[in-house]
Formats: sequence, structure tokens, C-alpha cells
Amino acid sequence: MIRKAKTSTRCLKRPRREPVPDRPKIYHITHIDNLVTIVGDGTLLCDATIAARGGPSVTIGMSEIKRRRIEEISVSCHAGTKVGDYVPFYFCPRSVMLYLIHCANHPDLSYRGGQEPIVHLEADLHEVVEWAERKERLWTFSLSNAGSYYVQICDGLDKLDQIN
Repeated sequence: MIRKAKTSTRCLKRPRREPVPDRPKIYHITHIDNLVTIVGDGTLLCDATIAARGGPSVTIGMSEIKRRRIEEISVSCHAGTKVGDYVPFYFCPRSVMLYLIHCANHPDLSYRGGQEPIVHLEADLHEVVEWAERKERLWTFSLSNAGSYYVQICDGLDKLDQIN
């Protein structure tokens, strides 16, 4: 899915908590068994595309949250898209999801293989955004949990200081 990107101002103003790093990093986690497909595709794919292909080799996320992101949570700054149409990244290297994987006791988490086979992919946010804009790909980030019905989604790097 390729669409022309445009900038929006739909985020609420919040007090700045911490300075935004000059070169913020973003992180994507996946199971090591998924790397063959990722390398073969030459790219990370969004959950909607992965689901349409029959799913990943190993799913490490929570099925209900993935379903909600694909089917229900709209991205207001890019009309007609859902959260599941975007590749999920975290702004911190150790996410709540990793903790849930470690605990292996959440009823909606079918994966029970622990953190050892989880691969952490790191990228420079600015380089990813520059790539997306060159390729005319949409990109966004959320101010909090993108699986929440009340999530606020932004598409301008000038809003990074509003992340919770």
C-alpha cells in the first residue's frame, strides 16, 4: 500500500516531559523464526499484510490486540487506514510486551517460548521517516499504546515531545 504522505496537526498539546534525543531509535521485536521471511521479503510488513498471508511463522503478540489494530482502530491523520496497516515499532528497547512474554501468563498471549528467541531490530527514526517519505509511504506514531481505542496518532516529528 503506497499513499502520498501529508502532515497533520491532529495531536493535542502536552507539556514536554523529557528532551527528544537528536537521533531517536525505534525498535521492532519478532521471533527468530520470522527472520527468514523478513529477509526474503526485504522488508518488515504490517500486521494486516502478514495476517492476509496467513500469519507469521511464530506470533509473539496478543491476538486480540492485533485483531483490534487491524480491524477497528482508525488512523485519523491518514484517512482510510487502520493501526494494523503500519509496521509496529517501540520507542524503547524494553517494552511491556517483552515483560509479558517473560511472565508467560497472560491469557491472550499464546506464545510461551520466552525472550531468548526474540530478536530486537533497531533503526534510526529519522532515517526510517526519510526512507518512507522518499518512497511515498505513510508513517505515523502514537502518543501511547497503539492498541488502545483512545490512542492519539501523529504524523509529524515535531510532535515527538508529546509521547507519553
